[in-house]
Amino acid sequence: QVQLVESGGGLVQAGGSLRLSCAASRSIASIMMGWYRQAPGKQRELVATITSGGSAVYADPVKGRFTISRDNAKNVVYLQMNSLIPEDTAVYYCNIGPPSSPWSWGRGTQVTVSS
Repeated sequence: QVQLVESGGGLVQAGGSLRLSCAASRSIASIMMGWYRQAPGKQRELVATITSGGSAVYADPVKGRFTISRDNAKNVVYLQMNSLIPEDTAVYYCNIGPPSSPWSWGRGTQVTVSS
């Protein structure tokens, strides 16, 4: 198992930006990683994935606004979020990308976007 610690969330006005970080307890250099989010009353959804080589795929709602990246030397995955909208309000988590079964979920980091 890998322990994951997410950070960087906060309260931001619509149109603002945040950069989330996810630190892993061991090397994830060879693993496709993903950022997920769960809004109140909704199921957790996949936001973006990044392969070990840096190729990224985004969910339609965040295309053109979010950028996923990684630093394999530091075992960290990032999510740069720009042009935030209230619908982005959620707890954000990182984990292994699909179709692999997820590791234990971290505590996540809360992102709240005010209108």
